Amino acid sequence: MSDWNEGYVTEIDYNFGYYSMLNPAFARLPLAMAGLACPRFRTACELGFGQGLSTNLHAAASVTQWFGTDFNPSQAAFAQELAAASGARATLYDEAFADFCTRADLPDFDFIGLHGIWSWVSDENRASIVNFIRRKLRVGGVVYVSYNTLPGWSAFAPMQHLMMQYDDAMGAQGRGLPSRIDDAISFAQKLLGANPGYGRLNPQIGERFKTIMGQNRQYLAHEYFNRTWDPMYFATMAEWLAPAKLRYACSSKYADHLDEANLTPEHRAFLAEVPDATLRESVRDFIMNQSFRTDYWVKGPRVLTEVERADALQDIRIIMTRPRPQDALKMRGALGDITIGGPLYAALLDQLADHKPRSLGELAVALKGLNFKWRMLGEAIMGLVCAGQVSMAQDEEVIKQARGTSDKLNAYLMRKARSQTPITTLSSPVTGSGVHCSRMDQLFLLAVGDGVRTPEALARFAWSILSANGERLTREGAPLETAEANLGALTVQGEKFLKETLPTFEALQISGHRTVDAA
Repeated sequence: MSDWNEGYVTEIDYNFGYYSMLNPAFARLPLAMAGLACPRFRTACELGFGQGLSTNLHAAASVTQWFGTDFNPSQAAFAQELAAASGARATLYDEAFADFCTRADLPDFDFIGLHGIWSWVSDENRASIVNFIRRKLRVGGVVYVSYNTLPGWSAFAPMQHLMMQYDDAMGAQGRGLPSRIDDAISFAQKLLGANPGYGRLNPQIGERFKTIMGQNRQYLAHEYFNRTWDPMYFATMAEWLAPAKLRYACSSKYADHLDEANLTPEHRAFLAEVPDATLRESVRDFIMNQSFRTDYWVKGPRVLTEVERADALQDIRIIMTRPRPQDALKMRGALGDITIGGPLYAALLDQLADHKPRSLGELAVALKGLNFKWRMLGEAIMGLVCAGQVSMAQDEEVIKQARGTSDKLNAYLMRKARSQTPITTLSSPVTGSGVHCSRMDQLFLLAVGDGVRTPEALARFAWSILSANGERLTREGAPLETAEANLGALTVQGEKFLKETLPTFEALQISGHRTVDAA
């Protein structure tokens, strides 16, 4: 293995996932709910950006100036390609943390994000990151960090170690990492099939392997087969970040702020008796058997008064991102799927049904007859976000400024949809974030950009691309062989797209219009 990768997987590039928690604007609501001030995000940095999709989507959809690094050169090259296509203010490097974090030409940052990589890098790199945060994060700035944590990984950690040991001892380097991953998983499953004591004491491991078998090998390579793989207790993370003057603020997962979805009354009563904040978070991790944390940390957090918190909440804007649901809303927490609803939820959906952005202050005025408190409104908004119904929305001036770069990036990504692309996220200047868009919907958007507005014409447009690539649609796992069958299935999809999906995309200012630079 070459020296430059320091034991990190580079044989397989990271996946093209999008992570909304890396959007600084998404921190405003949870920080306000936690009673903490949120800075204005002028500059942001992502350390270990992978393919750079999240960084570029957030740069193109906002006015925030982004910087970042990923030491895998092929990934950095793709990220730079996206940045050039959008023309957004994104300066991206292919440097190791030790090199990037000591650059003299970087600005100070309001937001620094690390998604997942903390668990996969060496202590030396962690020290470089902490020193970088100490020097370059502005006072009041926010750090987002996600990492594998304990006790949730306690049961499976021995199997990860065994699979790595098997690969070291038995893996043939010439076979390639995907095949070696399959071999290591097969070996571990064979061991469990022999009914070892470890398996009897940890019966959930077998179910975990069933999930693993269906997961993308790109993801598995980075999740399980890095040389450094260190799940970390919350208290240990707090110790690591203390030299950077960071204090824990709150979880970035909106669902974590809704205790009813995660904690029984007995759990809540127990936590209420724990006075120390760090110990309380650790106990909560044991209650939830937490295996992955996504947290906000703040350098010098300022506690808001109740009046200031109400002011911060009422300035936050939201928009409905899906058609109004006909069935009961559900969200998932540690206790499983729960139904959310009631008069406040129904009234909010009524107000947002036209897919226009509104501030919480405007909603509070419209709903004042319901006699609710600001915390109730904030929790209801978080519930709607968790149910996939709403998203944060930017100010109108920011939306106008971001529209051009967002359009350029989307045009570039949709051109890639003409071939088989793994990218299923487009940029919205309204939300300042990425929005899920399937490959087929991207093709339909391209057709709409050419003036197509009937299901049949959408189908013909998409089929002209698919058939030229030798692709076919499938039904119940079997390919549709005839052109007529494929056109029929595409027409059904096109009708749903025009009726349900396109109006939402138009509200989010995601269009298929081709820009001059992307033509």
